[in-house]
Amino acid sequence: MLANVLASMRYRGVVAACGLAGGMELPTTVAPFILRGVTLVGIDSVMCPKPERLAAWQRLAQELDMAKLDAMTTEVQLADVVAVAPRFLEGKGEAAF
Repeated sequence: MLANVLASMRYRGVVAACGLAGGMELPTTVAPFILRGVTLVGIDSVMCPKPERLAAWQRLAQELDMAKLDAMTTEVQLADVVAVAPRFLEGKGEAAF
């Protein structure tokens, strides 16, 4: 997923990545970084000081467009997770719901 995002970024785009749900591998080249000036920024969600985390959550609460978030997310009941998981792991999460 991260490699696809990097490859589709516009000139001088910035990607912020957090977590390792997709694994440690990054199957890509340096092309997005060199040819388009893309920046990959790692997010430290574990050791980040609490005041910085609180400020980030407060900013999200103020600036996040909830209508856009609702349009790109789907809630799945816990009982349905096993059925949905394989398509999500294939990178087809949006088509699984």
